[in-house]
Amino acid sequence: MKASKPKRPRRDDHKHDEATRRILDDLSANPPDIDTLQPTQAQPVGAQSPFAVMADVRALEALQHIAIMLKSAEEVSDEITERGSGLERGLVWSLVHSVEMSRSLVNALLRGNGIDPQKVQPSP
Repeated sequence: MKASKPKRPRRDDHKHDEATRRILDDLSANPPDIDTLQPTQAQPVGAQSPFAVMADVRALEALQHIAIMLKSAEEVSDEITERGSGLERGLVWSLVHSVEMSRSLVNALLRGNGIDPQKVQPSP
């Protein structure tokens, strides 16, 4: 007999949408200037995230790394989409579309600050 998957907790999209709307409203009212953004604060590995973040990473450096990660996510999603079928393919396509939009915004920010996203390489 096939084991059933554990149920994931359902997300309350209404609350998520409200939180997103509040963030967007605040950003519209008080747009941050990238030059005034503070560097990152250290984030240790913990229950909320298995990934650590180093302290004092400048906003433009963070955007460069985000661009690299989004490009990788886009490439992996493209590969998965080719092998998917039905509902899975549609869901992955939606993911690819979101990643492409995010990467376009990040790349536009980088270009606006004199950095060519095509020449951004991962740090050794």
